[in-house]
Amino acid sequence: MDRKKKVEKRKRRHLRVRKKVNGTPERPRLTVYKSLKHIYAQIVIDPPIGPSRTLTGASTLSPEIRDEVAKAKGKIEKAKLVGKLIAERAKKLGVEKVAFDKSGYKYHGRVKALADAAREAGLKF
Repeated sequence: MDRKKKVEKRKRRHLRVRKKVNGTPERPRLTVYKSLKHIYAQIVIDPPIGPSRTLTGASTLSPEIRDEVAKAKGKIEKAKLVGKLIAERAKKLGVEKVAFDKSGYKYHGRVKALADAAREAGLKF
């Protein structure tokens, strides 16, 4: 399967899931995006009308964990660091529960590592 079809199928899965998974002020949406080198996570509120609002975000490029990311062996370890950081930032904002949006990716590897690390750091899915 060529790259273009693979990306398009993931985007279709993401849109299909997004019909049901919404971020409310009581339970914002934790969304994940991964590129070949980096992984990104955001906490988002989706109002009924108007654009979504991002409360906070974290990635492997975040200054707080940049040194640790450089020392990490693999991408899964880096994803764990991002999961821990996004959970800490969410706690500072008073967010305890989130709806997990894996953006059409399979729940394994980096996505699973990020989710597990966020759960360990105190977020409830």
